[in-house]
Amino acid sequence: MPRYADDAKEQVRDAVDFADLVGTKIELQRSGVNELKGLCPFHDERSPSFGINPVDKVYHCFGCGEGGDVYDFVMKTEGLDFVSTLEYLANRYGVTLEVQDEDPAAMERRRRRERLLDLLERTTQYYERYLWESKEAGPARAYLAERGLGEEVLRTYRVGYAPSAWDKVLLVTRRAGFTVDELQAAGLIARSQKTSKVYDRFRRRIVFPLCDLRGKVVGFGARKMAGDEKGGAKYLNSPESEIFHKGRILYGAHLARSAAAKDATVIVTEGYTDVIALHQAGLANAICIMGTSLTEEQVGELVRLAPRAILALDADNAGQEAMLRAARVAEGRKLELRVATLPPGRDPAELIQQDGAAAVTRLVEDSVPFVRFRLGRIISQGDVQDAEGKDRVIAQIRPILSAMPPSVLREDLARRVADRLHLSPSIAALLVVPDPSAPAEAVAPPAAGAAPAPAEGGHGLYGPPPAAVPQWEPEEPWAEDDEDGMEWGISEADLPPPPPPRMDREEKMERTFLTLCIARAADGRELLAKIDPEAHFTSPVMRRVAVHLRSHLAQPYEGLPEDDPDLTALIQQLIGQAGKASTTSASLQVEWLQLEMGRVDRAIAAARVAGEGNVGELAAERGRLRTELEDAMVRAVESDTG
Repeated sequence: MPRYADDAKEQVRDAVDFADLVGTKIELQRSGVNELKGLCPFHDERSPSFGINPVDKVYHCFGCGEGGDVYDFVMKTEGLDFVSTLEYLANRYGVTLEVQDEDPAAMERRRRRERLLDLLERTTQYYERYLWESKEAGPARAYLAERGLGEEVLRTYRVGYAPSAWDKVLLVTRRAGFTVDELQAAGLIARSQKTSKVYDRFRRRIVFPLCDLRGKVVGFGARKMAGDEKGGAKYLNSPESEIFHKGRILYGAHLARSAAAKDATVIVTEGYTDVIALHQAGLANAICIMGTSLTEEQVGELVRLAPRAILALDADNAGQEAMLRAARVAEGRKLELRVATLPPGRDPAELIQQDGAAAVTRLVEDSVPFVRFRLGRIISQGDVQDAEGKDRVIAQIRPILSAMPPSVLREDLARRVADRLHLSPSIAALLVVPDPSAPAEAVAPPAAGAAPAPAEGGHGLYGPPPAAVPQWEPEEPWAEDDEDGMEWGISEADLPPPPPPRMDREEKMERTFLTLCIARAADGRELLAKIDPEAHFTSPVMRRVAVHLRSHLAQPYEGLPEDDPDLTALIQQLIGQAGKASTTSASLQVEWLQLEMGRVDRAIAAARVAGEGNVGELAAERGRLRTELEDAMVRAVESDTG
């Protein structure tokens, strides 16, 4: 996790328009000179008791007592930690966060991750446009409309379409400057095992972007069109990679977190379209676990979203087994599990489409504690037509109820079981009393969702033991597309060369400084005399340019070596840019101080790696340079507007 500059918190806080930020959640009305009021986003109320001070950027609710500053508001409404909140606000209000104390290896990993995220974002935009603007995606638009999903909500979830051609994304992203290695690392292309040719991984499919909690696209889930016999597996996910881990993703969590925080509840479904349909129906706190297995990481994400999870999984046997596995994985976590029982054969999206939004809203409101669902399932699967069958069911139920602390819920569950089994009051009372003759493990609290232990010997008075609930295992990897027609793939040697790589921040800064030195030769000569090429510049050719300009600033073309075409080409570029530059002494000073800060940042990183003891001195120097830079920037603005 990056460590940002010490003043980053205040910089971001100063940039935030607090009224604008809060206004995205509730409607605000002016109530005084420095106060706006509205209905509290943290609890239900009919008259406003929630107020903000847009100048001091603080809030307080007199109804529920919630209060805090800009960061508290985002963390509570969006379900983010502090660093993610800082990044969220910086991105929203255009603040560039400076990373401090980062060793070179960590810096390289961060930059690579940023490029992969940029690549995935660009591809998402491409898929979105293809869905709404291409003729080929017409059947996909029709299918989504038939599912009852409107364009507005589909755009909210950024649903797209991957074209059928083998090379669309491959060529588009290559032209944008991304390498084959980056495309493969992002999971956007695959390589044929037969021919080693590369091709688009997603084709002829509706594409669902998979995002982290900040809304950054980290991968895709894709569904093939009905009737497509050559499309491979029905569903295809991005492969596991350095940036995408399926077991950590909850589909739609970045859009559900605000509603989940307000309702203290998250609705768990199995499918992408279930989430989208629920959101469209007004249940914006829905997420999808992308299959029927819930991982430890996903449970952790659920806990961060809300303290209560309602499982709205399919009513078939696979869906019920999934609920049992979910309970086992969630055991011991601060997560209350409830179950919304769906009609057989229908998922939430189908229920909404056929019976309306009110039908699924009622199911969610009528959800039951998980333990009640579990007991009902034991009874429904047991043979309760005779006394022996009832005894077997009681043997499974008693350890569950007797392990619960005395409560109204336990008594209610015992009564319901007794009614279902037609038990006498004396027998019903034994449901919550541990059987002293039973082995200790038979009355110990079982793992949530685990199968009860069979009676000793497995066969006896109670007959064969009930079938054990399967233990959770990661799902099989999503099937790859077939390679029919691989002759349409592309050999890497046949790919067009990518454009020159985009300059990073440091290279842009160094080029700008040298350009302005040429444009303002009198001031530039003085500053060039101060530079240490090895310390101030990050590339060999830029260092050679700086050394050349120190002695040839008035006539940069003079003395250029014939055996260094890179130096000559860069000098030509800088001279051309200098002729167009409009600059002042103050703006050149700004670039010099930024160059100095870059030198100190690299020195700090190197000192930390080497374990040297001068980090404190370097940090103090950086602080001084930062103050000088801020003053220089003010002077530069004044000189531009004066």
